[in-house]
Amino acid sequence: MTLLSDVDMQNSRVTADTSLRLINAGPLTTIQDLGRTGYAHYGVTTSGALDLESFTVANRLVGNSVERPALELTLGGLTGSLSHGRWASVTGAPAPVTVAGRSVPDPYLFWIPADAVLNIGAPAVGLRSYLAISGGIVVEPVLGSCSTDTLSGIGPSVVQDGSHLRIGPAETPTWDTDSVFSRVPIGTARIRFRWGPRDELFTAEDKKTLVGSPWTVSSETNRVGTRLTGQRILTQLGSLPSEGTALGSIQIPPSGEPIVFMADRPVTGGYPVIGVVTEADLGIIAQARPGSKLALIPA
Repeated sequence: MTLLSDVDMQNSRVTADTSLRLINAGPLTTIQDLGRTGYAHYGVTTSGALDLESFTVANRLVGNSVERPALELTLGGLTGSLSHGRWASVTGAPAPVTVAGRSVPDPYLFWIPADAVLNIGAPAVGLRSYLAISGGIVVEPVLGSCSTDTLSGIGPSVVQDGSHLRIGPAETPTWDTDSVFSRVPIGTARIRFRWGPRDELFTAEDKKTLVGSPWTVSSETNRVGTRLTGQRILTQLGSLPSEGTALGSIQIPPSGEPIVFMADRPVTGGYPVIGVVTEADLGIIAQARPGSKLALIPA
Protein backbone atom coordinates (compact mmCIF):
# COMPACT_ATOMS: atom_id res chain seq x y z
CA MET A 1 0.00 0.00 0.00
CA THR A 2 1.40 3.44 -0.96
CA LEU A 3 2.20 5.79 1.93
CA LEU A 4 1.18 9.44 1.71
CA SER A 5 2.53 12.68 3.05
CA ASP A 6 0.39 14.76 5.42
CA VAL A 7 -0.17 17.28 2.59
CA ASP A 8 -1.43 14.56 0.25
CA MET A 9 -3.81 13.25 2.90
CA GLN A 10 -5.17 16.72 3.60
CA ASN A 11 -5.67 17.47 -0.11
CA SER A 12 -7.48 14.16 -0.56
CA ARG A 13 -10.06 15.27 2.01
CA VAL A 14 -10.73 18.83 0.85
CA THR A 15 -10.64 18.60 -2.95
CA ALA A 16 -14.14 18.43 -4.40
CA ASP A 17 -13.52 19.43 -8.02
CA THR A 18 -12.01 16.14 -9.17
CA SER A 19 -12.55 14.29 -12.44
CA LEU A 20 -11.63 10.93 -13.91
CA ARG A 21 -10.45 11.15 -17.52
CA LEU A 22 -10.75 7.87 -19.38
CA ILE A 23 -8.24 7.26 -22.15
CA ASN A 24 -9.62 3.77 -22.81
CA ALA A 25 -12.95 2.74 -21.32
CA GLY A 26 -12.55 -0.99 -21.98
CA PRO A 27 -14.90 -3.43 -23.78
CA LEU A 28 -17.95 -2.52 -21.68
CA THR A 29 -17.74 -0.14 -18.74
CA THR A 30 -20.89 1.20 -17.13
CA ILE A 31 -21.80 3.36 -14.17
CA GLN A 32 -23.74 1.37 -11.60
CA ASP A 33 -25.17 1.74 -8.10
CA LEU A 34 -27.61 -0.44 -6.16
CA GLY A 35 -30.21 -0.06 -8.91
CA ARG A 36 -33.62 1.55 -9.34
CA THR A 37 -36.60 -0.01 -7.63
CA GLY A 38 -40.33 0.66 -7.65
CA TYR A 39 -40.78 1.23 -11.39
CA ALA A 40 -41.46 -2.26 -12.75
CA HIS A 41 -45.11 -1.33 -13.31
CA TYR A 42 -43.83 1.29 -15.76
CA GLY A 43 -41.71 -1.28 -17.57
CA VAL A 44 -38.45 -0.17 -15.93
CA THR A 45 -36.18 -2.87 -14.52
CA THR A 46 -33.76 -2.55 -11.60
CA SER A 47 -30.35 -2.53 -13.34
CA GLY A 48 -27.56 -1.89 -10.81
CA ALA A 49 -24.29 -3.73 -10.18
CA LEU A 50 -24.49 -7.41 -11.13
CA ASP A 51 -22.05 -8.56 -8.45
CA LEU A 52 -23.50 -6.53 -5.58
CA GLU A 53 -21.16 -7.97 -2.98
CA SER A 54 -18.03 -6.90 -4.86
CA PHE A 55 -19.57 -3.51 -5.63
CA THR A 56 -20.50 -2.71 -2.04
CA VAL A 57 -17.13 -3.92 -0.69
CA ALA A 58 -15.28 -1.59 -3.08
CA ASN A 59 -17.33 1.38 -1.89
CA ARG A 60 -16.84 0.54 1.77
CA LEU A 61 -13.08 0.19 1.39
CA VAL A 62 -12.68 3.75 0.03
CA GLY A 63 -15.04 5.16 2.67
CA ASN A 64 -18.07 5.67 0.43
CA SER A 65 -21.62 4.83 1.38
CA VAL A 66 -22.64 1.61 -0.34
CA GLU A 67 -25.06 3.32 -2.74
CA ARG A 68 -22.42 5.61 -4.29
CA PRO A 69 -22.01 5.08 -8.07
CA ALA A 70 -18.92 3.18 -9.20
CA LEU A 71 -17.69 1.63 -12.45
CA GLU A 72 -18.48 -1.92 -13.52
CA LEU A 73 -15.83 -3.18 -15.95
CA THR A 74 -16.39 -6.17 -18.22
CA LEU A 75 -13.05 -7.89 -18.89
CA GLY A 76 -11.08 -4.87 -17.67
CA GLY A 77 -9.27 -2.76 -20.26
CA LEU A 78 -9.63 0.61 -18.52
CA THR A 79 -6.96 3.32 -18.70
CA GLY A 80 -7.38 6.79 -17.22
CA SER A 81 -6.16 9.42 -14.80
CA LEU A 82 -7.49 11.62 -11.99
CA SER A 83 -7.13 15.39 -11.83
CA HIS A 84 -6.48 15.12 -8.06
CA GLY A 85 -5.17 12.23 -5.98
CA ARG A 86 -7.75 9.84 -4.54
CA TRP A 87 -8.03 6.43 -2.89
CA ALA A 88 -9.42 3.68 -5.10
CA SER A 89 -10.45 0.05 -4.86
CA VAL A 90 -10.74 -2.69 -7.49
CA THR A 91 -12.79 -5.74 -6.48
CA GLY A 92 -14.64 -8.57 -8.21
CA ALA A 93 -12.80 -10.35 -11.01
CA PRO A 94 -9.11 -10.05 -9.99
CA ALA A 95 -7.59 -7.79 -12.63
CA PRO A 96 -3.96 -6.59 -12.77
CA VAL A 97 -3.68 -2.92 -11.77
CA THR A 98 -0.85 -0.47 -12.44
CA VAL A 99 -0.46 3.17 -11.46
CA ALA A 100 2.13 5.26 -13.31
CA GLY A 101 3.43 2.01 -14.81
CA ARG A 102 4.03 0.36 -11.43
CA SER A 103 2.15 -2.75 -10.35
CA VAL A 104 -0.29 -2.34 -7.46
CA PRO A 105 0.21 -5.32 -5.13
CA ASP A 106 -3.01 -4.70 -3.19
CA PRO A 107 -5.71 -3.37 -5.56
CA TYR A 108 -8.36 -3.61 -2.84
CA LEU A 109 -7.18 -0.21 -1.57
CA PHE A 110 -4.55 1.96 -3.24
CA TRP A 111 -3.68 5.60 -3.89
CA ILE A 112 -3.86 7.22 -7.35
CA PRO A 113 -1.77 10.42 -7.46
CA ALA A 114 -2.96 13.34 -9.58
CA ASP A 115 -2.33 12.81 -13.32
CA ALA A 116 -0.83 9.34 -12.81
CA VAL A 117 -2.07 6.85 -15.39
CA LEU A 118 -4.23 4.08 -13.96
CA ASN A 119 -4.49 0.86 -15.95
CA ILE A 120 -6.79 -2.05 -15.14
CA GLY A 121 -6.02 -5.06 -17.29
CA ALA A 122 -8.11 -8.09 -18.21
CA PRO A 123 -8.74 -10.52 -15.33
CA ALA A 124 -7.41 -14.05 -15.69
CA VAL A 125 -10.64 -15.43 -14.22
CA GLY A 126 -14.07 -13.92 -13.73
CA LEU A 127 -15.84 -11.38 -15.87
CA ARG A 128 -16.64 -8.17 -14.00
CA SER A 129 -14.42 -5.91 -11.89
CA TYR A 130 -15.51 -2.87 -9.91
CA LEU A 131 -13.62 0.41 -9.59
CA ALA A 132 -14.70 2.60 -6.69
CA ILE A 133 -13.06 5.98 -6.09
CA SER A 134 -13.27 7.88 -2.84
CA GLY A 135 -16.15 10.33 -3.23
CA GLY A 136 -17.97 8.25 -5.84
CA ILE A 137 -18.90 9.13 -9.39
CA VAL A 138 -21.29 12.06 -9.67
CA VAL A 139 -23.99 11.79 -12.36
CA GLU A 140 -27.61 12.91 -12.52
CA PRO A 141 -29.90 10.16 -11.22
CA VAL A 142 -32.75 8.93 -13.41
CA LEU A 143 -35.77 7.54 -11.56
CA GLY A 144 -33.77 7.54 -8.34
CA SER A 145 -30.71 5.68 -9.63
CA CYS A 146 -27.45 6.42 -11.42
CA SER A 147 -27.27 2.95 -12.98
CA THR A 148 -26.86 2.37 -16.69
CA ASP A 149 -29.61 0.16 -18.14
CA THR A 150 -28.06 -1.40 -21.25
CA LEU A 151 -31.40 -2.77 -22.49
CA SER A 152 -33.56 0.37 -22.39
CA GLY A 153 -30.87 3.06 -22.38
CA ILE A 154 -32.21 4.59 -19.16
CA GLY A 155 -29.58 6.24 -16.98
CA PRO A 156 -26.08 7.39 -17.93
CA SER A 157 -24.63 6.26 -21.24
CA VAL A 158 -22.16 3.41 -21.48
CA VAL A 159 -18.77 4.91 -20.67
CA GLN A 160 -16.76 5.77 -23.79
CA ASP A 161 -13.09 6.48 -24.56
CA GLY A 162 -12.34 10.10 -23.72
CA SER A 163 -15.12 10.44 -21.13
CA HIS A 164 -14.64 12.79 -18.19
CA LEU A 165 -16.45 11.69 -15.03
CA ARG A 166 -16.90 13.97 -12.06
CA ILE A 167 -15.85 12.61 -8.66
CA GLY A 168 -17.53 13.74 -5.43
CA PRO A 169 -15.85 15.06 -2.26
CA ALA A 170 -13.38 12.52 -0.89
CA GLU A 171 -14.12 10.22 2.01
CA THR A 172 -11.81 8.52 4.52
CA PRO A 173 -10.95 4.90 3.57
CA THR A 174 -11.66 2.09 6.00
CA TRP A 175 -8.27 0.34 5.50
CA ASP A 176 -9.84 -3.05 6.35
CA THR A 177 -8.88 -5.26 3.40
CA ASP A 178 -8.22 -8.43 5.40
CA SER A 179 -11.73 -9.81 5.02
CA VAL A 180 -12.03 -9.19 1.25
CA PHE A 181 -12.44 -12.29 -0.87
CA SER A 182 -13.66 -12.96 -4.38
CA ARG A 183 -16.42 -15.37 -5.39
CA VAL A 184 -15.15 -15.75 -8.94
CA PRO A 185 -16.05 -19.24 -10.19
CA ILE A 186 -13.16 -21.63 -10.80
CA GLY A 187 -13.93 -25.07 -12.16
CA THR A 188 -17.61 -26.00 -12.19
CA ALA A 189 -19.58 -23.49 -10.13
CA ARG A 190 -22.53 -24.81 -8.13
CA ILE A 191 -25.48 -22.46 -8.60
CA ARG A 192 -28.43 -22.93 -6.25
CA PHE A 193 -31.97 -22.24 -7.40
CA ARG A 194 -35.54 -22.66 -6.24
CA TRP A 195 -38.19 -24.32 -8.41
CA GLY A 196 -41.00 -22.19 -9.81
CA PRO A 197 -43.08 -20.33 -10.62
CA ARG A 198 -43.85 -22.49 -13.70
CA ASP A 199 -41.99 -25.70 -12.88
CA GLU A 200 -45.26 -27.66 -12.82
CA LEU A 201 -45.46 -27.18 -16.60
CA PHE A 202 -42.28 -29.19 -17.13
CA THR A 203 -41.95 -32.96 -17.21
CA ALA A 204 -39.86 -34.98 -14.80
CA GLU A 205 -37.42 -35.54 -17.68
CA ASP A 206 -37.14 -31.77 -18.24
CA LYS A 207 -36.29 -31.23 -14.58
CA LYS A 208 -33.80 -34.08 -14.61
CA THR A 209 -32.07 -32.48 -17.59
CA LEU A 210 -31.86 -29.10 -15.81
CA VAL A 211 -30.20 -30.46 -12.67
CA GLY A 212 -28.35 -33.42 -14.13
CA SER A 213 -26.57 -31.73 -17.02
CA PRO A 214 -23.37 -29.68 -17.05
CA TRP A 215 -23.99 -26.21 -18.46
CA THR A 216 -21.60 -23.88 -20.25
CA VAL A 217 -21.94 -20.11 -20.30
CA SER A 218 -22.50 -19.01 -23.89
CA SER A 219 -20.73 -16.14 -25.63
CA GLU A 220 -24.23 -14.65 -25.88
CA THR A 221 -24.16 -13.39 -22.30
CA ASN A 222 -24.55 -9.81 -21.12
CA ARG A 223 -26.18 -7.69 -18.44
CA VAL A 224 -29.63 -8.72 -19.67
CA GLY A 225 -29.16 -12.45 -19.33
CA THR A 226 -26.70 -15.33 -19.10
CA ARG A 227 -27.45 -17.94 -21.76
CA LEU A 228 -26.43 -21.53 -20.99
CA THR A 229 -25.57 -24.19 -23.55
CA GLY A 230 -25.62 -27.95 -23.10
CA GLN A 231 -28.23 -30.70 -23.32
CA ARG A 232 -31.46 -29.07 -24.47
CA ILE A 233 -34.63 -29.15 -22.42
CA LEU A 234 -37.05 -30.52 -25.00
CA THR A 235 -40.20 -28.85 -23.75
CA GLN A 236 -43.00 -28.17 -26.22
CA LEU A 237 -44.54 -25.42 -24.11
CA GLY A 238 -43.67 -22.51 -26.39
CA SER A 239 -44.74 -19.09 -25.20
CA LEU A 240 -47.19 -18.21 -22.44
CA PRO A 241 -49.08 -15.00 -21.65
CA SER A 242 -46.47 -12.45 -20.52
CA GLU A 243 -45.84 -12.22 -16.80
CA GLY A 244 -43.36 -10.51 -14.49
CA THR A 245 -39.79 -11.76 -14.33
CA ALA A 246 -37.62 -11.82 -11.23
CA LEU A 247 -33.87 -11.30 -11.03
CA GLY A 248 -32.28 -14.73 -11.48
CA SER A 249 -35.24 -16.26 -13.32
CA ILE A 250 -34.27 -19.35 -15.34
CA GLN A 251 -36.33 -19.00 -18.49
CA ILE A 252 -36.64 -21.84 -21.01
CA PRO A 253 -37.13 -20.52 -24.56
CA PRO A 254 -38.06 -22.77 -27.52
CA SER A 255 -34.35 -23.46 -28.17
CA GLY A 256 -34.33 -25.47 -24.92
CA GLU A 257 -31.23 -23.62 -23.68
CA PRO A 258 -31.82 -21.88 -20.34
CA ILE A 259 -31.37 -18.12 -19.92
CA VAL A 260 -30.72 -16.70 -16.44
CA PHE A 261 -32.17 -13.19 -16.29
CA MET A 262 -29.81 -10.55 -14.91
CA ALA A 263 -30.22 -6.95 -13.73
CA ASP A 264 -31.04 -5.38 -17.13
CA ARG A 265 -33.68 -8.01 -17.95
CA PRO A 266 -37.10 -7.09 -19.36
CA VAL A 267 -39.70 -6.79 -16.62
CA THR A 268 -42.00 -9.29 -18.35
CA GLY A 269 -41.45 -12.43 -20.38
CA GLY A 270 -43.53 -14.93 -22.29
CA TYR A 271 -41.48 -18.12 -21.94
CA PRO A 272 -41.89 -20.36 -18.88
CA VAL A 273 -39.60 -19.86 -15.88
CA ILE A 274 -38.64 -23.21 -14.37
CA GLY A 275 -36.75 -21.80 -11.39
CA VAL A 276 -35.03 -18.76 -9.86
CA VAL A 277 -31.37 -18.57 -8.81
CA THR A 278 -30.92 -17.80 -5.11
CA GLU A 279 -29.92 -14.26 -4.27
CA ALA A 280 -26.70 -15.48 -2.64
CA ASP A 281 -25.47 -17.03 -5.91
CA LEU A 282 -26.37 -14.23 -8.33
CA GLY A 283 -22.90 -12.75 -7.93
CA ILE A 284 -21.34 -16.02 -9.04
CA ILE A 285 -23.46 -16.02 -12.20
CA ALA A 286 -22.38 -12.39 -12.78
CA GLN A 287 -18.72 -13.48 -12.70
CA ALA A 288 -19.15 -16.51 -14.98
CA ARG A 289 -17.46 -15.61 -18.24
CA PRO A 290 -18.22 -17.37 -21.55
CA GLY A 291 -16.94 -20.93 -21.43
CA SER A 292 -17.41 -21.25 -17.67
CA LYS A 293 -19.05 -24.45 -16.39
CA LEU A 294 -22.08 -24.33 -14.13
CA ALA A 295 -24.17 -26.93 -12.30
CA LEU A 296 -27.70 -25.99 -11.28
CA ILE A 297 -28.52 -27.33 -7.81
CA PRO A 298 -32.01 -27.21 -6.19
CA ALA A 299 -31.79 -25.20 -2.95
